[in-house]
Amino acid sequence: MKKKKSSYAEAGVDIDEMMGSLTAVKKMVKKTATSDVLSDIGSFGGLFKSPGKENVLVASADGVGTKLKVAAMANRHHTIGQDLINHCVNDILVQGAKPLFFLDYLGAAKLEGSVFKDVVKGLCKACSENGCALLGGETAEMPGLYPEGEYDLVGTIIGTVAKKNIITGSAVRAGDTIIGLPSSGLQTNGYSLARKVIFEQAGLKIDDIFPGTKQTVADILLKVHKSFLKPVTALMEKVKVRGMAHITGGGLIDNVPRILPDKVDAEIDRSTWKTPTLFQFIQDTGKVDREEMYRVFNMGIGYIIIVRKKDTEESMKILKKAKVRPVIIGKVTKGNKTVKFTSSKV
Repeated sequence: MKKKKSSYAEAGVDIDEMMGSLTAVKKMVKKTATSDVLSDIGSFGGLFKSPGKENVLVASADGVGTKLKVAAMANRHHTIGQDLINHCVNDILVQGAKPLFFLDYLGAAKLEGSVFKDVVKGLCKACSENGCALLGGETAEMPGLYPEGEYDLVGTIIGTVAKKNIITGSAVRAGDTIIGLPSSGLQTNGYSLARKVIFEQAGLKIDDIFPGTKQTVADILLKVHKSFLKPVTALMEKVKVRGMAHITGGGLIDNVPRILPDKVDAEIDRSTWKTPTLFQFIQDTGKVDREEMYRVFNMGIGYIIIVRKKDTEESMKILKKAKVRPVIIGKVTKGNKTVKFTSSKV
């Protein structure tokens, strides 16, 4: 009996479609290249000019997480790449670093050309806005590993900072001021709990108007993760920043202590900013404990900056000029590397 011929396409991987999609996005990716990029898209490795001897490379890797499931529900994929880039930019910014280039990984059961283009469009947009080159990456079709119709998006960012300008938080002292920069919603954290409450417990649909707002559930949940690079860079040029934290998974409770030296606490006044409707809805509808909320979500504060008390006024002026609506949310006190919440409201 003559055996039937098999092919990669029949197994679920269409190489021709994949290569066609890669060719279609090359022009977009090339626009993100800076003068330090020394290779073209499609090389086995990306080449980038090394920074000077006094500079240090800073690297971080992350993913978008289950926000991808919301994007699939809404069939909106053009902002997901922005989420990934901005998240990673903020992670290395904490140490005072500016991004140089980014490498992405997109894995799927089957690569849909239109989805792929939208994702790359978002990556390119955010790279251009952050002065970062999309140097290359990997695209993989793996039927059987990923659920049909879903994909994963992760990546690695490389940045640089002068050795003398590295920010670790070791300079933080009791009496310093803690400034918070508002988030753009969930950003890229807490979606597993948010989806459970919003879709399963509340029974909302992706195109429903979100309670207490004039926006749809998709609009609320797919707001782009903010990049704080430009306002924070403007601040660092004028003020000696002592410590910074990107408020991601772990919320204020777990992220702030990461930059505190021994023998100090971060005392944060919850009443200094209004909890956004989204978080209040999740807490009330899901009957989530308040401490759990502050450990899972950013609760409206996407980034914190610690400066000397005497630099507070100037710092606020610089950040307000950058239009990021800064809020003084607390101060550093003597303690043991923990976050203590207070409220000035009676």
